[in-house]
Parts: sequence; C-alpha cells; structure tokens
Amino acid sequence: MSFSYNKLWKLLIDKNMTKSDLRKAIGISSSTMAKMGKGENVSLDVIDKICKLLDCKVEDILEHIDGNE
Repeated sequence: MSFSYNKLWKLLIDKNMTKSDLRKAIGISSSTMAKMGKGENVSLDVIDKICKLLDCKVEDILEHIDGNE
C-alpha cells in the first residue's frame, strides 16, 4: 500500500508555492517531505496541517494506491 501526492504537487504549482515553501509554512522536516516524494506514509497531523494551509480536503492532495491492482 502506498500513496500518491501528485495532487498536492499540482496544487502547489497552482498556488505558486514550492515544496520548500510548504515545508517551512507548516514546520515539517525535509525527511517528511522526502517520504511524501516517495509516496510513503506521513502522519495525519502533517496531512491536517497541509489541508489547513491550502484550504483543501484530504482528497484534494492525497490518493491511495492499492498495490494489488
């Protein structure tokens, strides 16, 4: 099981933000950003902070990818 954050990356482009801008704005580490870049799990707290900052819903930034498909 993994996740795709492609929707988040596209949303950042639409909002004229970089990944670094996002990281600094919500106060997460570069290793957490790296996990997201690899489609790995991050805490719901991080997801919540992103959604609050970008004023969006979870489904606007995250997609579950089932490895069995």
